[in-house]
Amino acid sequence: MNKNPYEVLGVAKDASDADIKKAYHKLVMKYHPDRNPGDKNAEEKFKEVNNAFDILKDPQKRAAYDRFGDAAFAGGNGASAGAGFNGNPFGNGAFHFNMGSDMGGMEDILREAMRGFGFGGGFGEDSRSASQQRGRDLLDEVVIDLKDAYFGTTHTVKFTSAVKCDKCSGHGTADGKPAPVCKTCGGTGYVHTRQGFFAVETPCPDCQGLGKKIDKKCSQCDGTGTINKQRTLDVKIPAGVMDGARLRMAGMGEAAPNGGTPGDFYIDVRVRPDKRFERIGNDLLMHMDLDFTTLALGGEIEIETLDDKKLSVKIPSGTQVGEKMRIRSHGMPNGRGGFGDLYLEIGITIPKKLNDKQKKALNEFAGIKSDKKGWF
Repeated sequence: MNKNPYEVLGVAKDASDADIKKAYHKLVMKYHPDRNPGDKNAEEKFKEVNNAFDILKDPQKRAAYDRFGDAAFAGGNGASAGAGFNGNPFGNGAFHFNMGSDMGGMEDILREAMRGFGFGGGFGEDSRSASQQRGRDLLDEVVIDLKDAYFGTTHTVKFTSAVKCDKCSGHGTADGKPAPVCKTCGGTGYVHTRQGFFAVETPCPDCQGLGKKIDKKCSQCDGTGTINKQRTLDVKIPAGVMDGARLRMAGMGEAAPNGGTPGDFYIDVRVRPDKRFERIGNDLLMHMDLDFTTLALGGEIEIETLDDKKLSVKIPSGTQVGEKMRIRSHGMPNGRGGFGDLYLEIGITIPKKLNDKQKKALNEFAGIKSDKKGWF
């Protein structure tokens, strides 16, 4: 049963894109399978959250849902378009189908409505035969550490989807050769008849809308040109990838029936917050607590960068708490061969216990008069 995407994400119907994205990020981290191993309820929630976000992040899908509700995605045009399989074909629950056609969801609905009333294909296009259809896009999500985002990594996905039949090379024919064009419909997949004032377009009775005449079907795929098969896909995540980035692998989605164009494979990348570094664009921010002596007199400290390098940093005398020191080219890769910067945000370490000698020294220091107003 389809669920209200607004209710799933816990946002109002007039929620902004930023509010929707914020709610999605919070829920997807809460229910992610990596955080809830073996929890079927969390897995189901995770799928619901992904499907809800898939609708609400797209202005066209959101407008369609607002107007038509669940009916806008009937027939596999929505975020849950993978329902043709018996259950979820992806073990981790993160994988789901995206828009499965190269035509927009609302356009499909209106086209079918117009065809039913006898107005043909509509929208200035010729009728589209099954052999011209496009396979469904596939969407997965991966959560990586900031260090993986720095160096780049490879994400391996295992799933089941429709692939081109190897026995007939996707043609659906017994001999593995392309089927001849249907003579009845001329390859369009539809025939036109007159019913009074209207011209009615219906699927071709000889080729069942395929546009090609298959006399002898392939025994392995039964003439569809596709079979379901376990797949393993290695997705390269580039160095410097941003949180929320969507990567596309053209043609690596689901195979289309009878030699059509395959869909694409997408992967949404989420980057976990890091304990030491905060990312701001391609720059990194690191908080560093120093003792009063180093801040007042200056000195040299050693820090460890995100790429595990030791770096000596000079602290000028008189450095103030809250100052940010810029260390060039030690931030994140920017995708153009360069790097952002690393900023050290200076804090101070206050000792909890002092010995008598230390207390005496501080008292003497505090008693020294200074002409500078406000000095310590």
